[in-house]
Amino acid sequence: MQTAQPATQFPDFGLTAEQRRFAVRGHYYEYPGMDGENGEIWCYTDRFSYRPGERATFHVSATAKSFALRVVRDGAVETPVFETRGIACGWQDTPDQCSVEGCGWSATFELAIGEDWPSGAYRATLSAQGRDGSDITCHHLFIVSPKPGKKSGRVLQVAATGTWLAYNTWGGSNAYQGITGNGRDQYARMVSTQRPWCRGFVVLPPDAPRVPLEVSMPPKTVPRYPHMEWALATGHSKKYASAGWASYDSHFFRWAERAGYGVDLASQHDLHFTTEVLDGYDCVVFVGHDEYWTWEMRDAVDRYVERGGQAARFAGNFMWQTRLEDEGRRQVCYKYQARAEDPAYRTNNVTRATNSWDAPEIGRPGVKTFGLNSSKGVYAGWGGCTPRGARGFPIYRPEHWAFADTGLFYGDLLGADSHIYGYEVDGLDYEIRNGRPCPSAASGAPEGLEILALGMASQVEEADFLVAEDQFFGDEDGRFIAEMLYGDASDENLEKVRYSNGMIVNFKRGRGEVFHAGSCEWVAGLLRRDAMVERVTANVLDRFLNRQA
Repeated sequence: MQTAQPATQFPDFGLTAEQRRFAVRGHYYEYPGMDGENGEIWCYTDRFSYRPGERATFHVSATAKSFALRVVRDGAVETPVFETRGIACGWQDTPDQCSVEGCGWSATFELAIGEDWPSGAYRATLSAQGRDGSDITCHHLFIVSPKPGKKSGRVLQVAATGTWLAYNTWGGSNAYQGITGNGRDQYARMVSTQRPWCRGFVVLPPDAPRVPLEVSMPPKTVPRYPHMEWALATGHSKKYASAGWASYDSHFFRWAERAGYGVDLASQHDLHFTTEVLDGYDCVVFVGHDEYWTWEMRDAVDRYVERGGQAARFAGNFMWQTRLEDEGRRQVCYKYQARAEDPAYRTNNVTRATNSWDAPEIGRPGVKTFGLNSSKGVYAGWGGCTPRGARGFPIYRPEHWAFADTGLFYGDLLGADSHIYGYEVDGLDYEIRNGRPCPSAASGAPEGLEILALGMASQVEEADFLVAEDQFFGDEDGRFIAEMLYGDASDENLEKVRYSNGMIVNFKRGRGEVFHAGSCEWVAGLLRRDAMVERVTANVLDRFLNRQA
């Protein structure tokens, strides 16, 4: 299915110029009482995932005295599994720093997970009556993980819950902006699982804009960010398009089930605490924006591949090492201030210290697990970073098995119509040999790694005609990477990291194999039914599941 070419005008969401600026640069977030006189309802569960037979505890705060609950499995077909009305509830006080400390609400309701509930994502809709008689609702999501055992012919998808948690704006702070710190304007160094998901992480209308621009920008155009403008205009989190089930993980899961694959779902927290969750699967998949990982999560994947597992990563921005505390209820990542602030640095424990995976003192660049590094990639197709660049992956090795039956040639673009390249990508240091890219000697790439496709990206917005307030991230990330890799953020070192790339790579390690399409937006090709993207995805799954004819 071919999609329409980019529009030539930005959509109008009814915002003034001042409101558009606030949509992009302001800090707006969900908090108790934000919906005003008519009232509201919020909820979270005690864990991200459960196994059949366990009980999910719902913590609910509402202005109403009771609510109805409906739960559906969110797959290729929405399947209702539970529905009831008249559950008693009430308003619960919330700490100011709930995004860091957790909401601390009392338990409201326990849901028994059926022994026969298949693994997957389960969407809970809570509805009640507002003060004016109209409905008030909230949406929540939890995962039913698979039971242990051999799963021949099935795919295990690992949901990027570490990234969901880092971007969740509910309560005021996440890993990017916040009401933490002395000035109440700092990003949070730690975030709690014990709070609701922000609006847009669980459900979205089909026309919600994605991050990469769908508008053909004339030269010298001040960048616009339709996804954030839409978020402000419609009451969604400004980070809805950066993370969450609705924007990313759901599109692969639904597509795979429609295509006839058996798919189970686990959370990254399962991967951290229950590494045997990977056992029994021939193929494990990671998709979307998948940025935050613990040391233990990587250990689980590395062991799995070394022992003969097949890992397919249709995802981008493998950037930060985190650690979990309080039995997994709190995720810690000091990010840009790790060297100065993270207490783990004083113990020289690289398995607990939080920073970029590519930081020399961590010593575990992403290339060692998935063949690519975030510090060699990052931004493409939005802001001042290649806004008019290739919307798909330029192909360099069309003879590779992943491109069988696609009709692709050398130099063709894969997924340009559906815009699979962006908004954050992973890359590698490379050199050109006989017209095709190969890993450089300094890349750290696993032996035998092949670069199948290569696109352009940037760590720095190209903004020679833009004033500071018209830039979203400027050169901040570029200077952080320059300092991390080369010791200081000088202009000279910035030039070493300014220009970067995004790749598709494939390699074998131990008895297993890894395929990595290093782009957050690969799932856009599945959402938009791009035939070539679907074919490549199926080629990878079929090979890793041994389903090839």
